[in-house]
Amino acid sequence: MCLPFKKKKNFSVPFIAFFQALGLLFYCGLVGLLFWRGEKWFGPISYYWGPLFFLVLFIVSALICALIAFGYAFILFWERKQTMEAFKLIIFMTAWLALFTFLIVLILLIS
Repeated sequence: MCLPFKKKKNFSVPFIAFFQALGLLFYCGLVGLLFWRGEKWFGPISYYWGPLFFLVLFIVSALICALIAFGYAFILFWERKQTMEAFKLIIFMTAWLALFTFLIVLILLIS
């Protein structure tokens, strides 16, 4: 069965940046949940395994956050040669993250 080709949707840079920032927020929330409930879920961790797990999680988290934040911007910059679009994407994503941070702080202050 051959499906007809659909025209590729072009999403705006702020729209893509919004979902990248949302993905970062979600991932950081999962890591925060692990820190918050980790001892309850896994029990007390010995002196060696605790710091080792933290360092490995820190490195993996840095890689995942870098891929979420800069992956598509790198594709725009390197493969498609759209330098300004890549910079706009990073700037918009940073603005969305700042807005999310402000909203979280506001919610914490209100509650």
